[in-house]
Amino acid sequence: MLFHAVGQSYRDRSHFDSQVVLEEGSSRPHALKSGRFARVFSELSRGVATLRTELGSTWQDTVVACVTEFGRTVRPNGSGGTDHGTASAAFLFGGGIRGGRVLADWPGLADHDLYEGRDLRPTRDVVAVLKGVLHEHLHLTEPQLAEVFPAHRALAPQLEILS
Repeated sequence: MLFHAVGQSYRDRSHFDSQVVLEEGSSRPHALKSGRFARVFSELSRGVATLRTELGSTWQDTVVACVTEFGRTVRPNGSGGTDHGTASAAFLFGGGIRGGRVLADWPGLADHDLYEGRDLRPTRDVVAVLKGVLHEHLHLTEPQLAEVFPAHRALAPQLEILS
């Protein structure tokens, strides 16, 4: 429903540029519950498909970044969840995204591949990916990126995200 409303509102963006932030706060898996991840990702999939349909041709100029605020553990932690790990994933959607690929050096899930013996090993900084999106999609300059990410001034943007 929310993606439908956003899509309808932003279908005709010819007269302005805009950014929209949507937050879905109920998917924090502090405790693993049967089917919870499947439900959350199914809702995300349907939502992005609805947004794409509602935006029509504006989809070609749209970037959707789906990012979690913290990493995940490989196995359930002390509270039975997978929260408070080190590495995570970010998903990018949109008509201009150069898709069909994974930007990572997959470390594997074997015990010897895990960071500190418990977490997925980070291989990319999500801030570099977001800096790349802002640079390529919204044409932000290095000084502007430094204002958005002041703690990450030295981190280079991940380029070649858009097609």
